[in-house]
Amino acid sequence: MDNNSLRRPKLVFFPTKCPEPTPGRSADDYRVYASYRPGTTGRFVGTLKVVRVTDGRLLFPFDGAEEIGPFETKEAARGAASRRGTEIVEADLHSPEL
Repeated sequence: MDNNSLRRPKLVFFPTKCPEPTPGRSADDYRVYASYRPGTTGRFVGTLKVVRVTDGRLLFPFDGAEEIGPFETKEAARGAASRRGTEIVEADLHSPEL
């Protein structure tokens, strides 16, 4: 046996402390991902993910978040999700969730 096969695995340490919450200063500090998916009734439901990039905090979706829709068209579902994302960003800029 050579020495390379007897090496111990390298230990990796993950930080135990979460990053400090850092509120956004402008809409550029957020990423809004708005899309749609087919609903159960043949209609469309908006999907949304809002991330504050200054600290990586996921603002939406959260447990208990309401469903966006249903809508008759894909465009309507995506538009509603995008508007909801804009509302969340504006609300967080006004009163940051820490």
